[in-house]
Amino acid sequence: MNIKHAALDSGLPVKTIRYYDEIGLINPARDHNGYRDFQDSDLHKLTFVAQARSLGFTIEDCRTLLALYEDDARESADVKRIAKQHLTQIQAKIAKLNTMSDTLSHLINECAGDGRPDCPILDNFGKSGNKGNAPK
Repeated sequence: MNIKHAALDSGLPVKTIRYYDEIGLINPARDHNGYRDFQDSDLHKLTFVAQARSLGFTIEDCRTLLALYEDDARESADVKRIAKQHLTQIQAKIAKLNTMSDTLSHLINECAGDGRPDCPILDNFGKSGNKGNAPK
C-alpha cells in the first residue's frame, strides 16, 4: 500500500510516517520507482508507535519497545521497566502541574481584579528567585 493509505489506516499524518522512515523507526519496502510500499507488518508497527506516542513515550522508547515486541526471547521485565520509568516521569509532570495550578490559583485569589494598578500576580512574577512558588 502507498503512504496515503498507510496514513489513513494508521491514523498518522503522512509527514510523520515519512519522518519515522527517515529515522529508521520503520523500514517499508520500496517499489521500482522508489515509492514506499507498506506491508501489513509496517502498518502494524505504525499503529504500535502511534499508540505508544499517544501515551507520551519518546521516539527512542518506541524504538526500544518495538525491538522488544519483535524479540521472542524478550523478558517482560524489560518492558515493565520502561513503562514504569515513563509513568514516573508522567507523575513528576503531574506534580509540577499541580504545583503550578495551586500557585496560580492562589495568585488569582489574591488579586482584587479591580481598577487599581496593584496586582499580586505581576508582583509575584517580578520577584527574583521566585520559581513559581506562591507568596508566603
